[in-house]
Amino acid sequence: MRAPRTVLVARLDNAGDVLLQGPLVRAVAHGADRVVLLAGPAGAAAAELLPGVDEVWTWSCPWILGDPPPVDADDLAALTDRVRALAPDEAVVSTSFHQSPLPLALVLRSAGVPRISAISVDYPGTLLDVRHRVEDDLPEPERALSLARAAGFELPAGDDGRLAVRRPLPPVAHRPGYVVLHPGASVPARAWPARRCAEAVEALADAGHRVLVTGGPAERELTALVAGDLGVDLGGATSLAEMAALLDGAAAVVVGNTGPAHLAAAVGTPVVSLFSPVVPAARWAPYGVPSVLLGDQSAPCAGTRARECPVAGHPCLTEVTASDVVAAVEKLLTVQQPAVDRTPAAAREAATSTQVRA
Repeated sequence: MRAPRTVLVARLDNAGDVLLQGPLVRAVAHGADRVVLLAGPAGAAAAELLPGVDEVWTWSCPWILGDPPPVDADDLAALTDRVRALAPDEAVVSTSFHQSPLPLALVLRSAGVPRISAISVDYPGTLLDVRHRVEDDLPEPERALSLARAAGFELPAGDDGRLAVRRPLPPVAHRPGYVVLHPGASVPARAWPARRCAEAVEALADAGHRVLVTGGPAERELTALVAGDLGVDLGGATSLAEMAALLDGAAAVVVGNTGPAHLAAAVGTPVVSLFSPVVPAARWAPYGVPSVLLGDQSAPCAGTRARECPVAGHPCLTEVTASDVVAAVEKLLTVQQPAVDRTPAAAREAATSTQVRA
């Protein structure tokens, strides 16, 4: 009888990045008996939502996080000891195109992991057993899934490779069919200005839409400002699972290039993507759902990976108007019918629709 097989999957950055690993995780889970996902503190809740994950570990990585902790030898030793005690049969280290998997591979190798796979443009020496290389500008879920396949893992029959979350989701107190507007972003350069968000809430309400405004606990002041008198302010009121349920009931979601955009895609909800081109839309746009991309993708900030907008006035997004958003929502509603049917089957059907570009 074959011994149980444990695989450690690592993705150490933000919630949206972790959600994009869904197809990779399901492929690994199909070939393993147990999947442990090593996540950063901002991605752990998203890891808990991924089908195929059996256990989530949280670790603050000093070479990945945007606000990194100092390198601590005792912390590295503790992670090494924990991995050694787990004794995984192999590890799959997933990174973004601008991150190196090699420091973590060194830690895992020193913990005795016998087989390690990762995408790496750098010479890995003995740190990797599978050094995978990919074409530029693959969508991130496809890039990650290609790594799983290079490591020998395939999706199960019938799995379409879309993003997904565990179901059932928590109940929602709002009748389905509303529009969600999420004004915040983990990176300021990717945020639509608050005044534009507030104008969009008013314009959407004037067009007959119920508008819910979402945000994290630290964004309550922003969501209150944006919601005004016509939107419903839900800033700080939802866990990530509750946010998934809220997005699942939406007719459309208006959001920048940040975690909730990928969470909306994972529940099959159409997205109006206010996309700053500091990273390529080809890689990071909402995946597998109808979407309208707004924002000047040829702006001077394109490809800079800037956290703060390097161009005075933030023109790539400031020039997007409330009327542009209303028109984009209406376009998505003509693609997605009926918008209020958010059952799992309907979400999967929506995920097969052709993407729309403004």
